[in-house]
Amino acid sequence: MRLIDAAGEHAGVVAIRDALQRAEEAGLDLVEVSAKSKPHVCRIMDYGQYKYELAKKQKEAKKKQKQIVVKDIKMRPRIDQHDYQFKINHAIKFLEHGDKVRFIMQFRGREMAHKDLGHKVLERVIAELEGLAVVEQSPRQEGRFMNMILTPSAKPKKKSKDTDGGADDPEMADSSHENDVDSEIQEDQAAPTE
Repeated sequence: MRLIDAAGEHAGVVAIRDALQRAEEAGLDLVEVSAKSKPHVCRIMDYGQYKYELAKKQKEAKKKQKQIVVKDIKMRPRIDQHDYQFKINHAIKFLEHGDKVRFIMQFRGREMAHKDLGHKVLERVIAELEGLAVVEQSPRQEGRFMNMILTPSAKPKKKSKDTDGGADDPEMADSSHENDVDSEIQEDQAAPTE
């Protein structure tokens, strides 16, 4: 077998018992790296440490990975205005959180004859969520259901309070008004009375 020692240097082609003896002397393990090559490639290493570092790297990679979540919202073609708005509000929360939203239009009985009503409701959803979402899958009929998937669009950057001077902040506006009133009172007190 071809041996790689603990320092990572090639030790050449050696017999198995010589490789095992070297691993024992170093207090490490003899690990087969490549079984398909001829001769086989083995390495002297601390296998427990290797497994630990590999698991640690996988855990770090998993942390950095963003898991895509698809949230389902079910609707009916004859949905009431309040129910519709309630579901749109949930969709907005999901999209702002970064999740995809699948709208499922369910048809029952005679509603199957009026698929255009369900399509109009889904088109209305697209129009209302135009700034927040992008249509990934346009409304598509699948049996008794019509499905549509929306993905969050790129998030607009929020303005910091330092750049806009806090003019939109009501507390800042109140405090600036108080400062104006205080300065007027001080001017009145400083003015000579006749």
